[in-house]
Amino acid sequence: MYTILDIETTGGKYNEEGITEIAIHKFDGHTVIDQFITLVNPERDIQDFVVQLTGINANMLRNAPKFHEIAKRIIEITKGTTLVAHNATFDYRILRTEFKRLGYTFEINTLCTVELSKKLIPDENSYSLGKLCKSLGIPMAGRHRANGDALATVQLFKLILEKDFNKNILQNSVSYFDNRTEKAHFLKIIDLFPEEEGVFYIHDSEGKVIYLGKGKNLKAEITHLFVKDTTRMKKIQKRVHSASYERTGNPLFTKLKYLLELDALSPKYNYKKKLKIDLENFNHQNLILIEKGREIEEHAVVLIENNEVFGYGFTNLAYQENNLEILKKVLTPIENKILAKTVVKGYLKRNKVQQIIRF
Repeated sequence: MYTILDIETTGGKYNEEGITEIAIHKFDGHTVIDQFITLVNPERDIQDFVVQLTGINANMLRNAPKFHEIAKRIIEITKGTTLVAHNATFDYRILRTEFKRLGYTFEINTLCTVELSKKLIPDENSYSLGKLCKSLGIPMAGRHRANGDALATVQLFKLILEKDFNKNILQNSVSYFDNRTEKAHFLKIIDLFPEEEGVFYIHDSEGKVIYLGKGKNLKAEITHLFVKDTTRMKKIQKRVHSASYERTGNPLFTKLKYLLELDALSPKYNYKKKLKIDLENFNHQNLILIEKGREIEEHAVVLIENNEVFGYGFTNLAYQENNLEILKKVLTPIENKILAKTVVKGYLKRNKVQQIIRF
């Protein structure tokens, strides 16, 4: 069961808008079985551009019911349904805001006909309601009025239901108010991560790295990211499509790889911290630093040549470390040598490594 909704508002600052008109059509997948349409007194000013767009002005709303007078009817007609709207995020936010002002938490699963149209009616020039309906031959009356737009959305949704004959796209597009789909997605990602030291990457739907993290326990770190309730983390959680990781085996490699990747990738949601650059030379100009690797018989190696960090990587055979030419082929060369030098020098000042070979 669905309730197909359209709302007109006063405009204004985010989350300070008020509803001026609402239309809800209860739809069983075939026909409309109930409806609720009314102007609403928003008890606040209407933006001039909104009056011009909708034709709804303050005089029309003077005797209209206030939101608290229609709240019960909205709860009754939407109960047990999935809310459908063209740009559902907007309409759902406005409804939740109005109910929040009354001290009530309004929660409902939603479907967005913009997102569904993009999946099931591809290659349209525009997915605005007016242009999309015109392209599809869906009649519209009372554009930018709640009932006119709601009726057009009913017809659009009927077409979407017909096109999604297996209902797979529809089922996978529901936004659950308890975020169950999102949580299930996060759990799948978390299950792939080991309880080992390393760095991890959060990718968006295009594969781009939008966040880079690190820690001694990758599973704990990725879990913490998915449950953290800050504004920045919520933005990351909303955009995460996949995640990957690389084990490092030791704190030196973790810090080195993290800062080098941060510099190279510039992920959108990482804070950019300024690192104090250290240009002083090492105590010896040619060094091989050996730390514990990811596996028992593996070494993590950093090669310093002529007071510059050439590269880093893993070895598991002694002759790789004893032959400089072979070692250089095994290691990953470093481009930002100044940053690498600062990281390695800083680490050596505070920590001991397993072995230092001078040559």
